Amino acid sequence: MPQPNSAKREPKSIARNRKAYHDYFIDETIEAGIELTGTEVCSLRENNCQLTDCYVLIRKGEAWLHGVHIAPYSHGNIFNVNPDRPRRLLMHKREIQKLFAKVRERGVALIPVAMYFDANNRVKVEVGVGRGKKLYDKRASMAERDSKRAVERALKERNRG
Repeated sequence: MPQPNSAKREPKSIARNRKAYHDYFIDETIEAGIELTGTEVCSLRENNCQLTDCYVLIRKGEAWLHGVHIAPYSHGNIFNVNPDRPRRLLMHKREIQKLFAKVRERGVALIPVAMYFDANNRVKVEVGVGRGKKLYDKRASMAERDSKRAVERALKERNRG
């Protein structure tokens, strides 16, 4: 009989940045840890996080997450920190150098795509390397999504009848 702690559990999603997929072509994603205080983790357990309009900057060999709003913990009193402060991402030096080389290209940005608790209850951020979409790209992806939806609807109707 397996031990109860040996069973791996699914990552628990905290927040997703759906706008990132609308505004950017996400080429690849990298998982990174994040440096947080105790009350911020408690607040994330209550799903108080907003990932829209956030980005990653690389300064002095460190990756920093800007624009993420983690609401103050409801029972945090004096231990709550500024909800919009920049937070350091925990990554290997080689990974940061590789990302920095990609960001130096024109039109490439680092965008947080998702935030979640991993199997060991640590907060992880999924960072995507994104290229900006033009307006016509957005229209094409919306048309493609609508046509897929119409095809699925037609197949569903066909299978019923």
